[in-house]
Amino acid sequence: MNFKYHLEVAWKLTLANIVPLILMTLAMFVVSVITLGVLAPVTMAGYIHSILLLVRENREPKVQDIFSQMRLFLPLLLFGIVVLIITMIGFLLLFLPGVAFALAVSFCCLYMLPLMTDSKMALMDAVKKSFAMVTQGKLVDHILVFILFAGITAVGSSIFIGTLFTQPLATLFLMSIYNELNRESKSATVASAPQAE
Repeated sequence: MNFKYHLEVAWKLTLANIVPLILMTLAMFVVSVITLGVLAPVTMAGYIHSILLLVRENREPKVQDIFSQMRLFLPLLLFGIVVLIITMIGFLLLFLPGVAFALAVSFCCLYMLPLMTDSKMALMDAVKKSFAMVTQGKLVDHILVFILFAGITAVGSSIFIGTLFTQPLATLFLMSIYNELNRESKSATVASAPQAE
């Protein structure tokens, strides 16, 4: 996996679309805060899909894109509640189990949202597919993707203005990786398909 290439793609696309990306990121955060986090998962799904289209088709992101995946509202909300409850139980029992569970879910579900929005997968199918993607093949590469994604996001989280830049940069990096994996998967499927006589 060529990390340098994907980081360069993310950097160039961020700079070329800085204003619409900042506006869309700001809108997502505002909606999430106003709704006390209720719309956070579904607006993140719309956000990720918009950024995937930017990577794949060079389509300019729009603020209204964050509402483009509202059909996923209920499954994502229920999934988020279940994960939150289990994480809180882990924190209450012993701090480390809660942290370990949160990290494990974040890693295993790294590609869940793009799979749900791009491939129209059901939630559990997307979770299983994402888990397969990060655990099969080059596990170390996916661990590095997770670390880089979380690290870039964390760099800007110390100040809100920084997050408006690092969140789209990190998401562009992740979607560039996902787009490559998706192309490879389709190529492998075509290659393994039986040839018509």
